[in-house]
Amino acid sequence: MSSEILDAYWAAPPMARTLATAIFVTSVSVYTGLLPVSWIYFSEDRLLRLPPEIWRLATAFLLSTPKIGIVLDPYFAYQSLKQLETANVKFPRKEDLLWYLVTVGGFIICLLSQLSRFLETRKITPLLNRVFLGGYFFLHGLIIAIAYTANQDLRGVKSTYFFFTVPAQAVPYCMLLGSLLMSPSLVPLQITGIIAAHLHDFLSRLWPEFGGGRNLLATPSFVSYLVQTPRVLQRDYGTAIRPPGAQPSGSTVHLELPKQKPAYHHEAIGDPNPKVSNT
Repeated sequence: MSSEILDAYWAAPPMARTLATAIFVTSVSVYTGLLPVSWIYFSEDRLLRLPPEIWRLATAFLLSTPKIGIVLDPYFAYQSLKQLETANVKFPRKEDLLWYLVTVGGFIICLLSQLSRFLETRKITPLLNRVFLGGYFFLHGLIIAIAYTANQDLRGVKSTYFFFTVPAQAVPYCMLLGSLLMSPSLVPLQITGIIAAHLHDFLSRLWPEFGGGRNLLATPSFVSYLVQTPRVLQRDYGTAIRPPGAQPSGSTVHLELPKQKPAYHHEAIGDPNPKVSNT
């Protein structure tokens, strides 16, 4: 049984599997007290100090809500990212999907930071708008952004949200409705996620296709270099590993073995008429 679970786990899409695992492990560690929450929340001040705590740009997207959210949040993140990783033509390579996560996450942080400063100018308590906007952790904004991107082009396709069958394009808005009923404080963060996903779609697809511009969010070459891994070929007679920079030649190599001479069996040394054996 355990081996079947492990086989299913390793057979899952790697990026979706990794994100869901990171969310689950981080959340369990925080809520059980193994990991101090002060180490992972987002803070501009801690990013600007020396040395900068740059890991907060990633860990701020890895904490779920407590209780049932420890299970549901990794599940929704996995399902949405799995759609992008396996069935979305916008992200044919892993580096394209990785760059999407980086840019959308950056948009969420920037939008929330600007909105937070706007509220501060209106004399709103910084702590209040931080909590209200989810200014310390951004997971729910990222989940709904991924869901928006995964379902926005699925016109006419039905999807399941909990126990309800809805149009696929309505899934992000069902998430908004669920949060409005159960956790209203998450709604501004989720709206920010939808805006970030739409902004990514506009700059990478709509503007180049309909505005005559260029893709402003093309995947940089260094991202492609970072995600390259050795190609491992499993064979019946062993394992071959091709280095990351090596490219297949595209042609088949034919090895021509030297022809074997027929074996001669002599009845006696010096027999002038040797007999040829075909065995």
